[in-house]
Amino acid sequence: MKSWFLNSNVDFIKIRKFTFGISLICIAIIAAKSFLGQLDYGIDFKGGHILELRPKNQNANLLSLRKDIKSYGIKDAVVQNFGDMDYLIKMVDSKGIDMKKVQEFLKKDFTIRRHENIGPKVANDLMKDGIIASIMAIFAMFCYIWIRFNIPFAVCGIIALIHDCIFVFGMYAVFGVEFNITAIVAILITAGYSINDTIVIYDRVRAVLRASDTKASLKDIINMSINKTLSRTFLTSLSTLIALLSLYFFGGEVVASYTAPIILGVVAGTYSSIFLAAPMLLYVLNLAHDNNEESISV
Repeated sequence: MKSWFLNSNVDFIKIRKFTFGISLICIAIIAAKSFLGQLDYGIDFKGGHILELRPKNQNANLLSLRKDIKSYGIKDAVVQNFGDMDYLIKMVDSKGIDMKKVQEFLKKDFTIRRHENIGPKVANDLMKDGIIASIMAIFAMFCYIWIRFNIPFAVCGIIALIHDCIFVFGMYAVFGVEFNITAIVAILITAGYSINDTIVIYDRVRAVLRASDTKASLKDIINMSINKTLSRTFLTSLSTLIALLSLYFFGGEVVASYTAPIILGVVAGTYSSIFLAAPMLLYVLNLAHDNNEESISV
């Protein structure tokens, strides 16, 4: 496998229209689902209560707790394992729920270790802050690439970055996964990881473009740069995915729900760095230099 990566000569530019098309179709599906459906907002954005419970005896389990909560009349509560011994209950604010009575009901079999109440104002503030944080992170990365490289590189890099963030958001929109504050964290982590891979490829492209003895078309330069960094991109993503998959399968239900969108983000980031960010340079640099792809030489 190592020798294949070292000697790879895949024509990524040749299949760019196909990969661009796949991304556009996926984005169209996500957009349609977002406009036609409705995100399943968690209590972070709707307001509600979080209860952390520890059972007083061994008879209590997740299934019995869910049954008890449902029988009490709380239908929309989310009950999860939390650690080795505890359980986590998330419930949206409702006029028909008296939290004092709910806690008294639960205290028969459980010790209430934590109770958090998120009001509507706090929920709205969290939503606004999450959106602002995402926009600021993307803008800061645009400025960083602009300063380190130039405008064409920055434009392509940010388009690929937004593509990855949309894919992570799409997991919540298409599959109905609860959209909470961890979703914003997953999007920000994806942004940071994705841009790292892209910059590695861009560094190679710039180095070749600056070489005074290089006589090659822009298409060949970009292809060569992707192939030369392919082993690094693949192995870095693979090692990251191994760690994330371990957390997903062995970290428990709460950790798995947090890890799943990051796994998708790493895959999307690797894909966009190879198949989108670098090939898009062909169009943007050609536009900037007012030349066609076969005639540019440096």
